[in-house]
Amino acid sequence: MDDEEDLESLGEKLYDLIYPKHADMAPKLTGMLLELPGAVIGQMLQDEALLTKALDRALAALQPDGSKPPPTKSDDADSVSSDSLGEQLYDLIDLFNTGHTQKITGMLLEQRKEAVLQLLSDPTLLEEKVKTALKILEDMSGCGQSQGETDVSDSLGKDEVEAIGETLFGLVQDIEPAHCADITGMLLEMDSSTLQKILSDRAMLEVAVQRAKNALEGALS
Repeated sequence: MDDEEDLESLGEKLYDLIYPKHADMAPKLTGMLLELPGAVIGQMLQDEALLTKALDRALAALQPDGSKPPPTKSDDADSVSSDSLGEQLYDLIDLFNTGHTQKITGMLLEQRKEAVLQLLSDPTLLEEKVKTALKILEDMSGCGQSQGETDVSDSLGKDEVEAIGETLFGLVQDIEPAHCADITGMLLEMDSSTLQKILSDRAMLEVAVQRAKNALEGALS
């Protein structure tokens, strides 16, 4: 009930801001923006620039544009260019205000095109992937040694760490056989919650492996 009341309250506030600019389409635009995560809607209510950007995207999605609707999972993935996907994904991720829009966009674009199209059509999934990507970025840059955070070996027992290490090694070997041992070691320095997340999500594991590979190659060069 509280969630419904919160959504109704957000809807009323959004409508009040949208109506002066787009009176005829205010109900439709409000409904579209209400599909975004609550945190993003809250930011838009505080930041007119973010709201304007979101409205521009919503209006663009409503345009016939050669009678083609916005990309969906049923579209032929090959017909959508990587540049177009990157631009759409960048605009959506930018609404989360992470301060790492470009890096996170690049990470998520390393997934298969079908997976990226799904992110564009599913705000909840996109929010989850952005949070995971942000955590991977933080863990990779801090090497799991930032204060207040522990790597997997500090939060789990020796046997559990060995089991996770073996599982992770096998998965990494499938993705990047050339540097699987080094990359596995780097990923094991991440905190346990992030590690468990990427172990259960093949797409995010591939992203994490690619990030580790890039960091490794940078260190070697």
